This record gives sequence, structure tokens and C-alpha cells, in this order.
Amino acid sequence: MVRVRVLVVDDHRIFAESLAAALAAEPDVDVSAAGSGPAALRCLERAAAEGRRFDVLLVDADLGGNVPGERPAVPVQDRNADGLVDGISLVAGVRTAQPGVRTVVLAEKDDPRRAALALQAGASGWVAKDCSLSRLLTVIRGVLRDETHLPPALLTGVLRELTAARKHRTESERLVASLTPREREVLRCMVAGLGRKAVAERLFLSPHTVRTHMQNVLGKLGVHSTLAAVALARRAGVGPAELGPAAGRIDVEESSSA
Repeated sequence: MVRVRVLVVDDHRIFAESLAAALAAEPDVDVSAAGSGPAALRCLERAAAEGRRFDVLLVDADLGGNVPGERPAVPVQDRNADGLVDGISLVAGVRTAQPGVRTVVLAEKDDPRRAALALQAGASGWVAKDCSLSRLLTVIRGVLRDETHLPPALLTGVLRELTAARKHRTESERLVASLTPREREVLRCMVAGLGRKAVAERLFLSPHTVRTHMQNVLGKLGVHSTLAAVALARRAGVGPAELGPAAGRIDVEESSSA
């Protein structure tokens, strides 16, 4: 019998333990539980090192007390002040670190926007926490066959969100393409969190010249702040410049104005 290895990731202990116990009663399911994003990452890394990788991750959408979707999905290294990782960020990180692991998001309620973000981050399914065990097992086995599972009531809304996101991404890519090579270099530095002085040192330019480039970048992108420019750049797939050990970080004042 082929066994399925499942990891339940939820910071509500009673729910996690109850779900794990219910799944463990199935003859072909091995299940473990983790109470946070970092704990889940440690479980995944340990299992991979021991040659017994997990097949499916069941992730709480509200992991860590955050509301996934209030900001773009980010790599798992980007954690909040308490070192927590939200559900959608965990999905994105797992897709990068262990692409063979299928992830399913468990949610308190249906939300097309958040479900679309989960799919964009790499999730294979979105399931209500109060769904039946048989339904959840159907989803688990389905995602292992490379199926994508969504509640029928969510399908139209999710498709609408994905279409809108694709349109925004296309527009963002068009705006970034209007930048000169030097302006794109400056934008990548902005995405990396560098302030004007650090950008000037990195690119061997004067702070005044960097300020001009930054103003040009904001103008061409049609935004009014560094944060907005960074958000647009990320939508367009612009990565950060690689930081050296002496790179300076952007300060609060610079994050709110050019």
C-alpha cells in the first residue's frame, strides 16, 4: 500500500491535533503536526534529510495571526517581528524549497481574493476547515494527481481575481519596460531596501544623481512613493539587487517619499 505523508500546519493546537488524529485513522495516511511556519519548515527539512519527504502540507490560511493577502506573498525568510510566517508566505516558500510537496490551504471562510493569492503562491487547493473528512481526503489524493481543488462557489470569483492580477502584472511589466537600464538598476536597489546614499555608493553615482533617477523611476511608474514603486516592481517580477555586507538599508523617511 502506498502511504501518503501529510503535515498539518496550524497554530490552533486543538484543531491541529484533532485533524491529525482523524487523518491518522486512515490506513494509508501518515500524519504529523506543526504549530507554526518555522516549525513546519524544520519538519520539512528534517524529513527531507532523512529521506522521508512529506507529500502534502495542510496549511492554515491565518497561520501566525496574520491575514494572508493583505500584502503580496513573500519568501519565508521575510517574517514578522515575532519570527512568524503567514500561511500564504509558507506556501510560497515551500514551493521554492521543496516543489514536490503539494500544499492545500485550510480556511475559516471562502474568500476569492485570498484563494487566488494562495494559488499564485503555489497552493494546489483551498478547503474550508469545516469540510468533511471524506472531502478533505478527496482533495489530498487529488492534489497528488496534480489536480487543483477549489469549492465550486469560489471558482468564478477566483478566476476573476486571477484575470485581474494578470492584467495588473502585464501593466506593471509594461511600465518597468519603459525604464532605462540605469533606472532599472536603481529600481532593483529600491526593491532591495537601499536608501539613496547606499545606492549612490553601490552604483558609483552622486546622491543628487541617484535622487534624480529615483524621481524619474517614480514618474515613469506613475507612483508617488518608494513603497508603491517596490510593490509595482514585485508585481512585474523585478528582483532585488544582491546586497553586499556594507549595504545600507532604507529608512522610514525615504520609504514614504522619493
